[in-house]
Amino acid sequence: MTMSRRYLMCRPTYFAVDYAINPWMDPAAPVDVDRAVAQWTTLYELYRSLGHTVELIDPVPGLPDMVFAANGATVVDGRVYGAQFRHPERADEGPAYLEWFARNGFEVHAAKSVNEGEGDLLLAGEWILAGTGLRTELAAHAEAQELFGRPVLTLQLVDPRYYHLDTALTVLSPDNVAYFPGAFSPGSQEVLRRLYPDAVLATAQDAAVLGLNAVSDGHRVVLPSAATRLAEQLASKGFAPIPVDVSELHLAGGGPKCCTLEIRGSLSERSEETV
Repeated sequence: MTMSRRYLMCRPTYFAVDYAINPWMDPAAPVDVDRAVAQWTTLYELYRSLGHTVELIDPVPGLPDMVFAANGATVVDGRVYGAQFRHPERADEGPAYLEWFARNGFEVHAAKSVNEGEGDLLLAGEWILAGTGLRTELAAHAEAQELFGRPVLTLQLVDPRYYHLDTALTVLSPDNVAYFPGAFSPGSQEVLRRLYPDAVLATAQDAAVLGLNAVSDGHRVVLPSAATRLAEQLASKGFAPIPVDVSELHLAGGGPKCCTLEIRGSLSERSEETV
């Protein structure tokens, strides 16, 4: 099943690696902003060519990570759960995204607990898969469940390289995912095995290039071009992998999914699905 999606993105006009809040970031490493913008533009144009709608939020000076729109909020059934970032360097991103949604007529809810949007809250069918252990607080899982009225399943992240759930797991379709087992606690690995016996298990090599920071519309999967083995695995399962170069954005620990916040409207506004 594929569906025309609606995404929110932010141009990396002020992209930089000025601080280190995850293991991928090195402020001493050179950053090519023009290259980052070019890679982001390719991703933006790809979504549009696939039939998706892409909205844009204006970048804010002094917020170099605002390009990672997925962290800005979680949107389910037209309700917006705002982000509250763990690190002060990103704190002003949450209000900026919440203001955009409010201005565009969405039902917005400010967070009471630390959560980093779709970085750690991923809709999978009727469930919300929720990461914790490194960024998002466990209390935010309960907050999201009360707001969205959907069951929230907690997954414990244990490897600092995979600091958000969306760096360790991709929702491929309502009933299947791809993930890297080594990013999760033993108990969470068992939960994932039970829930998704047919899941795609990424190799350590593909996880290390953030191959799982991917975006699926149910059939077509946009993923980092460096994750070659994962692309082969997806194709063998009947998905259509679409590789993109996001190597410059990877310098800050991001990939296609980090740049892409899905806007899910109310039940009555959902687009018709097509086979």
